[in-house]
Amino acid sequence: MRLSATTLRELLISSHQESLRLVHEASSRRRAPSSSTHVLTWLRQSEPETLEVSRAAELFQTTLQVLTNTARQRYKRDLTAAALLSWEDVELIAELSKCPPAAHPAICLQSHRSRYRSISGLCNNRQNPLWGAANTPLVRWLPAEYEDGEREPKGWNRGRLHNGFQLPPTGDSATRAHSCMPFHRSRPACLVNVGSDIQQAVQQQQLNAITSFIDASVVYGHTPRLEGFLRDLAGLNGKLAVNEQFRDPKGRPYLPFVSTLPSACLQSLHGKRVECFSAGDSRINEGLPLTCLHTLWLREHNRIAEELKLMNAHWSPETIYQETRKIIGALHQIITMRDYVPRIIGQEAFDYYIGPYRGYDPTTDPSASNVFATAAFRFGHATISPVLRRLNESSQEHEHFADLRLHNTFFSPWRIVKEGGIEPTLRGAFGTAASAASANMLLTQELTDRLLVLNVPQSMDLASLNLQRGRDHALPGYNDWRSFCRLDPIETMDGFKEVVRDFRVAEKIAQIYKHLDNIDVWLGGLVEYMLPGSRTGPLFACLIGKQMKALRDGDRFWWEADGMFSQPQKEELLKGSLSRIICDNSDIREVPPDSFRFGKYPDDYVSCDHVPTINLDAWQEEKSQDLEQCGAPPTIKNGDFIMSSTNGKLVALYSCYHGFKLKGAAAIVCKGYQWSDQSPRCTGNPH
Repeated sequence: MRLSATTLRELLISSHQESLRLVHEASSRRRAPSSSTHVLTWLRQSEPETLEVSRAAELFQTTLQVLTNTARQRYKRDLTAAALLSWEDVELIAELSKCPPAAHPAICLQSHRSRYRSISGLCNNRQNPLWGAANTPLVRWLPAEYEDGEREPKGWNRGRLHNGFQLPPTGDSATRAHSCMPFHRSRPACLVNVGSDIQQAVQQQQLNAITSFIDASVVYGHTPRLEGFLRDLAGLNGKLAVNEQFRDPKGRPYLPFVSTLPSACLQSLHGKRVECFSAGDSRINEGLPLTCLHTLWLREHNRIAEELKLMNAHWSPETIYQETRKIIGALHQIITMRDYVPRIIGQEAFDYYIGPYRGYDPTTDPSASNVFATAAFRFGHATISPVLRRLNESSQEHEHFADLRLHNTFFSPWRIVKEGGIEPTLRGAFGTAASAASANMLLTQELTDRLLVLNVPQSMDLASLNLQRGRDHALPGYNDWRSFCRLDPIETMDGFKEVVRDFRVAEKIAQIYKHLDNIDVWLGGLVEYMLPGSRTGPLFACLIGKQMKALRDGDRFWWEADGMFSQPQKEELLKGSLSRIICDNSDIREVPPDSFRFGKYPDDYVSCDHVPTINLDAWQEEKSQDLEQCGAPPTIKNGDFIMSSTNGKLVALYSCYHGFKLKGAAAIVCKGYQWSDQSPRCTGNPH
């Protein structure tokens, strides 16, 4: 049914006005209203850019819902937004909601001049600037399956049958018979693909607030504001900011605290407060091993930056920072793809789904897929031990800092600062075998009965949250994804028992779901029998493998891509390892050669003296003749420059720190014995 243009425009404007009121009321109450559309605020700290985009998307989705509800009441018909609206209407709603305009390749013209990736991932692909960028939708490898086709989560309407049966509830009803867990829907994403299928355009898509790339954004952030906060800009040394209150017993730095104090992190009963730490990823405080890893990468950046500054005195602070960030990004890629992923999906699946690197492919979309983020990569929740071990120099139980039940480690950075630094926890992490998930015991009770989420006054169940998150995102079922991966769909109980290899578990799941096509993908993938030499079954191996190949092949800045590093630099980077990073940035002197493979102390450990190290001499750069003649470019306040070469000419490219705007020439050229123009200025107020 199509309404007249005038009638539809009036209805559209009034619906938008009503949505403004509803969204404002919902955000004011800070609680979940009854409408499924409005139960969508996630409690994790979000960047202002993310909040702005998600609020626009919320307005967009609410306007669509108000519009269709009004039309249904007025015309007594079951109408959908896709049936009512033209593309022009959809674009108008997006504009009224203040969704960002579609990104045209023209915005990437300046990216040709920079040899460093943008902090947000924008313009990694110059023809498709938003591919892999922060604050864009998770991509769909299979169509969404919303109850109403547009935004209602699977299982929302209890009267709706799936293959003749209701979907089972996601909570464990033996432990929570008389209570419900709070659940907040994932933040929605704004429309980005103008001109695509209109049904997809009006469907609710979920926002990926961070970049998709393996780009060390967990260290540096994914927005200019966060990046600026994490940097030591005042030091003029290319380093990251460190904690101003605490250091470890050997004087090594800790991460900086968050900007808003006091923070919500838990505290010890004695001594000074230890606030939540800050890093490029907001999950840093959720567990002690995560905090330790983030601390290692902070120290590694500053260690490398210091060495580069000593050997290249003519480099600007910005160049030191960006070159160090480039090295850290490459190490993340190497350690992830060479050392970690084959252990997860098995070498055979790695070779089949990922294979050798063939170079950058600009037709590959590297964006994180919804099923990867929401289901497949959550396999790791089943590898978490209920006890966090803390070990001494001899890999024995620590004399002063006892092992901890997992629930006593959530949001407790004070345990790092006041209980021995990062070393006891790191030794426990690589000195303890990861939990081996089995079909009849997937997640430890520490995660299903005692999970702590800040600002939620009750314990949570991670398994229930994962199942509900999959339905919130309208992921198709387990069998649909097996078909997507060209695996045989499970059609009989015998077939399911063969895949699970635990008959009682297979029968229990079939009894709960009533139909094999109804099984949630996270659960189905998790109970599959693990492939040889892996930690996943065939389905998750496929989904993780496909995602990793896309992240590698679709990244213009992948470390092996043409022009990224010289051959001597590549050879040095390949010497990098997590074990070496631990040796260089902690008090630990004996490590496993491969930190991802469990070994017994002392037989399977080596001295740090025998762990290969990267020789940074490969990054030593002589002063060019042009630079000798023109001298160093002028420095500017609240900004900096990097050197580049354009048409054989030496160019200084200027940029301002977050919150400032460039006034004057962004690039000056070395001509003869002087620079072609005056340096620009950075104006504005970052606050």
